Amino acid sequence: MLLAAVTGYTLIGLAAGLFYREFTKLNGFEEGMHGQLGLAHTHILTLGVIVLLVVMALEKSFTLSVGRLFRWFFWIYNAGVVVTAVGLVWHGMLQVIGHESSKMIAGIAGTGHMLLGAGFVLLLLMLRKAVSR
Repeated sequence: MLLAAVTGYTLIGLAAGLFYREFTKLNGFEEGMHGQLGLAHTHILTLGVIVLLVVMALEKSFTLSVGRLFRWFFWIYNAGVVVTAVGLVWHGMLQVIGHESSKMIAGIAGTGHMLLGAGFVLLLLMLRKAVSR
């Protein structure tokens, strides 16, 4: 389950970087201008790949998946990564084409970050229990 997620996020993260480069070039977005779209690539690779690789190492050491919180962690955390990434891409595309963002997009991104936070809390609770075993 973890390896499949890491593989998927690797592919999606790399594709997001390619999309960023081509979409900004196609729309004449000035090179060096910063926007949300460029953040999607790094967020997906960091939150989806690096964090889950660390969780895989922790799983190997502590067998986190035997606990009842693991499934909750996995789905809530991954929902947070996906919702955050979608918010970044959506907001970033609007920036590149010169449209105003809306409070709805900020709310979606905020929801993604709250899910990520809940996922991290669950991970820490699992680690606390695993270390005390």
